[in-house]
Amino acid sequence: MQEFLTKVLPNLSVRVPEFQKSIVDTLKMLGLSGSFVFLFGILLGVVLILTKKGGILENDILFQPIDKVINVFRSIPFVILISLLLPLTRVLVHTSIGVKGAIVPLVIGTVPFFARQVEAALSEIDQGMIEAAKAMGMGTAAIIFKIYLREGVPALARATTITAINLLGLTAMAGAVGAGGLGDFAIRYGHNRYMTDITWVTTIVLILFVCLIQLVGSFVEKRSTH
Repeated sequence: MQEFLTKVLPNLSVRVPEFQKSIVDTLKMLGLSGSFVFLFGILLGVVLILTKKGGILENDILFQPIDKVINVFRSIPFVILISLLLPLTRVLVHTSIGVKGAIVPLVIGTVPFFARQVEAALSEIDQGMIEAAKAMGMGTAAIIFKIYLREGVPALARATTITAINLLGLTAMAGAVGAGGLGDFAIRYGHNRYMTDITWVTTIVLILFVCLIQLVGSFVEKRSTH
């Protein structure tokens, strides 16, 4: 088996420990940045749905700045955003390379996307339910947790799945600027040194990660649909 792998994957077979580390680094970036993205994205998405025109806390003064900032950051290409955020990244995590250096741009680059996804997901909630809850005397907090977040789980699961897959792609892109992970591994060896077996294997691993994320997301959506 070892001889077969050495013959088929000659470049990867001598770099297995580094390949394994790149997988771990990708999972770290996905897990750490994904946690912050989920938290801040849900928060901003809820604020948007509450304060937009017709929302239960309609407030144009609060809605418009948040809406515009989200639009601005969504329009900046991620590679450029990484460069723009270098000073802030160094201040926050004291480095601009490696897994730690990737977290700040990954979070700031993905939160606006997820917030917009959350807003769209919560917009699917039947407004009749919101009106009924208000008529029953439910407060804002109760409406958020018992109506928006509880009834919106299937749509939020779809939004989270889409965002997680997008974030995985950004972790690979971050490898182009020294963030580590599978993207960095594929670029350094597969692209720069023309080791095609490494390019193919890293691509396959990323595809498997995407399939796993999609599988988990579909499962949560299916189980929460009622």
